[in-house]
Amino acid sequence: MQRTQSPLLTRLARLNSTTVFLAALVVVLVALFTPGVVGGLLLLALAAALVALLATTWPVQAPQTRVIRLVMVTLLIAVALVKLL
Repeated sequence: MQRTQSPLLTRLARLNSTTVFLAALVVVLVALFTPGVVGGLLLLALAAALVALLATTWPVQAPQTRVIRLVMVTLLIAVALVKLL
């Protein structure tokens, strides 16, 4: 491991991408079907985690990937805010 690498990022890189995707899908579905504020807050928590991951990995992403990820996080935040209202 290089001195500049974070141990957290190294552990995240070793995770099975299918498992991570399915876990995120479960969280999104639970949040969408949970009524009211609780579902909105769950979506906002997921969006906050994704924004933190996006900010950490920003320098190594291609410009096209950055745009797609920004759009997806924006849509997630919009859905969360609609659910909160």
